[in-house]
Amino acid sequence: MDAFEFSHYATRARHADPGLPAQIAIWLAQAITPSRLAARLEALDPVAGRSAESLGCALRRLRREVFVAVMQADLAGRRDQAALRQVTYAMSDLAEVALDAALAQSVRDLAETFGLPRDANGAQLALHVVGMGKLGGRELNVSSDIDLIFIYPEDGETDGGPDHSLRRISAHDWFTRQGKALIRLISDVTGDGYVFRVDMRLRPNGDSGPLVASFAMLEEYLVTQGREWERYAWIKGRTLTGDQPDALAAVVRPFVFRRYLDYGAVDALRGLHALIRKEVARRDLADHIKLGPGGIREIEFIAQAFQLIRGGRDTALQVMPTLTVLQLLGERGQLDAPAVGDLTQAYVFLRHLEHRLQYLDDQQTHTLPANAESQARVAAAMGGADYPALLAQLNLHRGAVTRHFEAVFNDRDDLKATSTGASEAESTPPDLYSAFTAPADIQRRYEAFTAGARFRSLAEATQRRAEALLPRLLLAAAQCGPERDFAAVRSLDFIEAIAPRSAYLALLLDQRQALARLVQLLGASSWAAQYLTLHPILLDELIDPRSLSAQPDVNGLANELARALLHHQGDLERQLNVVRELHHAFTFRLLAADLSGNLSVEHLADHLSAAADAVVATVLSQLWRELPGAHREAAQVAVIAYGKWGGKELGYASDLDLVLVHHDSHEKAPLLYARLAQKLISFLETRTIAGTLFETDTRLRPDGVAGPMVASFAALTEYQHTRAWVWEHQALTRARFAAGDTALGARFEQLREAVLCAPRERAKLRAEVREMRRKMHDGHPNKTALFDLKHDTGGMVDIEFAVQTLVLAHAAEQPALVANLGNIALLQRAAQCGLLNAEIAASCGNAYRRYRQLQHAQRLNSADGATAARVTGELVSVERAAVDRLWMAVFGG
Repeated sequence: MDAFEFSHYATRARHADPGLPAQIAIWLAQAITPSRLAARLEALDPVAGRSAESLGCALRRLRREVFVAVMQADLAGRRDQAALRQVTYAMSDLAEVALDAALAQSVRDLAETFGLPRDANGAQLALHVVGMGKLGGRELNVSSDIDLIFIYPEDGETDGGPDHSLRRISAHDWFTRQGKALIRLISDVTGDGYVFRVDMRLRPNGDSGPLVASFAMLEEYLVTQGREWERYAWIKGRTLTGDQPDALAAVVRPFVFRRYLDYGAVDALRGLHALIRKEVARRDLADHIKLGPGGIREIEFIAQAFQLIRGGRDTALQVMPTLTVLQLLGERGQLDAPAVGDLTQAYVFLRHLEHRLQYLDDQQTHTLPANAESQARVAAAMGGADYPALLAQLNLHRGAVTRHFEAVFNDRDDLKATSTGASEAESTPPDLYSAFTAPADIQRRYEAFTAGARFRSLAEATQRRAEALLPRLLLAAAQCGPERDFAAVRSLDFIEAIAPRSAYLALLLDQRQALARLVQLLGASSWAAQYLTLHPILLDELIDPRSLSAQPDVNGLANELARALLHHQGDLERQLNVVRELHHAFTFRLLAADLSGNLSVEHLADHLSAAADAVVATVLSQLWRELPGAHREAAQVAVIAYGKWGGKELGYASDLDLVLVHHDSHEKAPLLYARLAQKLISFLETRTIAGTLFETDTRLRPDGVAGPMVASFAALTEYQHTRAWVWEHQALTRARFAAGDTALGARFEQLREAVLCAPRERAKLRAEVREMRRKMHDGHPNKTALFDLKHDTGGMVDIEFAVQTLVLAHAAEQPALVANLGNIALLQRAAQCGLLNAEIAASCGNAYRRYRQLQHAQRLNSADGATAARVTGELVSVERAAVDRLWMAVFGG
């Protein structure tokens, strides 16, 4: 379809400029790019002879050419995503070229009268023009306004020109004049039309605020007065000019993207959309394809709601184009594939229809035409058979958008209490306590919270959310079977702890299934309750049940860690937090599987140990890349895991026992690897707003705390062969290479095998191990009548010491014992080698498994997850007797 036949505007433009068709042909021969736009503007108005008036004329001619050229290419091409991008990029590039030219002209004009604005140090200051909305996202439509905000770095004054003879004014005054000049050049309507209409209402305080603001003024405004809808607007704020875009972004980003999952933003967007729908109904805008039901705005709301909620954690979502955001949401499982497909197709269709409505008369319209001629033109330009067919297709897309919008925002009558507070039926809990074993206790705890000073100190909106949530919480707790009282009390404690962060209450109100899963977890484990209280950001994991039921993916965790560390390279604080967040999320998914009975203790420990491997390996590699003075691409260092980590028996709150060793002859190697080790330990142990990763223990290194932080491999070899104590060789039975240089890791495994297989005098070995066992027993006295599963005679340590003794005593003749397989498997191998009675090996293997299960169950319901695990002796009498027989078989008494 020909533009001059379709568009009334194009027809008028050709009459005003008979040479326009020839110029359009030139534009269509190549893509419209910023360089071509700038070259054409220079041809229309050379810089040397340029004035504000001549530039304004040239810009308007350029805009007319681009508008018609874009229209011609669009109408003659496909109506797909690529074609849409060509239109929006061309118009966005035109706006940026026009702004650059107008800005440069205003600088020249103002400098002739006042000189240039400078800061206190004499550095020139520059105006930062921020493109908002469609311009910020490079999604500008063909007849769009451009939303701008003018910001300058800091206060100062003009220099009075080269000879200081000109009048001096403040930088604020200078930039105000510059902003006004820029607006006139771009938006004034002349005989040649206009370039772009300029809208400045998104600036701080809107029309009542100053035209320009400093960085400091903007920051103060956002912190003290910034509203939720302004966060929504600033998502697409893109700095187009100026020399300090990163500094400006640092001011805006914390306001827009919160570090936690910000479900409070959903209420704000829902409220904003409700106002828009009321306005649509009042003005009868049902045919408005932008603001009407199922229109462009609803698609943008869906994308930007997820950006506000998750963009602080997932920085990839801090992009601006709507279609890019939708694709990312699909990749991350936040929207399913059909939803992404429906919304993408609808957005492309609606934007193409929007452009055809605007091509008709170069008007910023989004309303379907009323006259038959325009209806027929638009239908033909959209490839439809007729206008009714176009409407049918439009209604299909709008219906899909509305369906997905309501699914995201829960915009249904039965859930509208979510955003405003409790429904009438839920406003008080008159009969919620009878389902509990101790109803009076639950009622007292409930009333203590709602009547307490902490609750009264909450914002009114937060109190309403809590009042809406608490009855639902108790109803969910009542469904938790024998744990219902625990679930109620822990849930009330949890809500009281997180209530000041209202966004989490909003999440639980929005996501009823997530609330039910939360209450079940809290009822099942006090340790889970404490973990969630420390890391409420993990509530996000409860939204999608698939994330909790999926098989643990350690490789996926490692890849996420590597991407996150690389993305935030140079920003240590963000690296610390994002690694913690990813590890916490992985641990929480394991916890959910554990509490639901889908993970054995052994498999849980395997996954926790593998996750620790992934964290340490990824962090170590990234720290080396960022280490000043690093002299090789990859560090020749290995991290050796000992203890529970080495034996792949980590629990939720276990420390990491580790030793670092290097094999690097460079003269600076000892110093560099010592720095690397310090950075690694600091990275793992530092407590941030996202919590901690691991406590570490490096005392098993050669010579303990007196030895170097990172030993050379030669020093480690010499130490293990000549100076290590028996208890250090015991520890070596559960040591393994965990991270770092794989070749060096293989050498360590060879060293470990050689040390464990060294001949030993068995009687002396047994005596030394027994003495070490006596010291450990004395160091963990048990003054209760209960049996300590780990340290008491007949407990876990006895099994571990017996297995270690079997390995050290017999590995020289039975190398099958060297493998780091865990105590149960090594007992079986000892029996296969004829070193143990098979019944003793099997019964002690079962005892060790039983002890670990009991220990794990107790720690899940202890306040800190690490208290001594003790039971009545009668409960494990069979297991204790089996361990006594093992001890007699190995030590003879």
